[in-house]
Amino acid sequence: MVNIVFNASRLLLMPVLLVSSVGITRAQENTIPVKVFIGAMFEIGANSGDKAGEFQHWYERYWRNAQPIKVRGASGPVWCNQDGVCGAVLGMGKVRSSSSLQAILLSDRFDFSKAYFMLTGVAGAPPTKATIGSVIWADWLVDYDLGHRWAAEEGRPGAPTFMPRKGYEDIRVIKLNPQLVDWAMVLTKDTPLLDSAAAKSYRARYPQAIARGGPFVGVGTHFTGDCFFHGPGLSAQAQYMAKLYNVDDYTVTEMEGVALAYVIRQLYGIDRVMALRTVVNFDQGSPGETTLEHLDPAPGKTAGGFAESVENEARVGERVVDYIVTHWNEWKNGIPARQS
Repeated sequence: MVNIVFNASRLLLMPVLLVSSVGITRAQENTIPVKVFIGAMFEIGANSGDKAGEFQHWYERYWRNAQPIKVRGASGPVWCNQDGVCGAVLGMGKVRSSSSLQAILLSDRFDFSKAYFMLTGVAGAPPTKATIGSVIWADWLVDYDLGHRWAAEEGRPGAPTFMPRKGYEDIRVIKLNPQLVDWAMVLTKDTPLLDSAAAKSYRARYPQAIARGGPFVGVGTHFTGDCFFHGPGLSAQAQYMAKLYNVDDYTVTEMEGVALAYVIRQLYGIDRVMALRTVVNFDQGSPGETTLEHLDPAPGKTAGGFAESVENEARVGERVVDYIVTHWNEWKNGIPARQS
């Protein structure tokens, strides 16, 4: 009697096991192996054919013929081409962008186990470090918001109004892979960049040589802040924070980088993460211009060069994306040594 029950149980279980096995196989067949994932934060209108935001130039380069893939919890669909290049608009700010990216990374539609990540968007910069139209790779990502702050009048005159808060050491600063940053600069440092008469005219207001010069490809620390901090005082405070944290000089300000890198690090590690930002504004006004005047400029006094800047970023970034995909056999198992 015991043998009969045992055999019957086996018979009942067998169809369940077979169905489960078929289900796994089908899921695997539908999974897209991702070689490079490009994350942008916003688009102005359509993905093609109108004024470009952060995503349009990437879309036009890689996904014109792709079909959108909806992911539950993501701000927008994911787009993938036959070469394994995928991308999405993640949304602006730490919370929206990082929750969107986490939804995508946890989706069973994609295999990110060997993927490289390129986090892209527009940024501000101090006029001592970059200029309109420049494209800056991050070597460090720093969270501007985590810590203690107080009103200037409540401290010593001229003293910083920030100090770090204990307990955030692991999330307030993220160092990106120096080997990958080095590869990115070697592949892109001589990229021809666009400029415009409007940007040149705007830059001429500033006395700093870097601000007045033409756009370039560089490397520096990206500061991430949900608050759009602005003015020479807060710019100097960001440099003060960079020194406190023992990172390279603050070079651009943006709103998402450190949060996105943290999500990727938790799931796949940090070694294959790149962050690329293009400068569309200075983080402070020119001499004789107040901070509020610079934040809310009169008609005709805004910074020029936005269209050229977002095109420059795609020109720079695509060199790395295309190189990785073209040399995938050398890159899929890790970053290859670069021949000097």
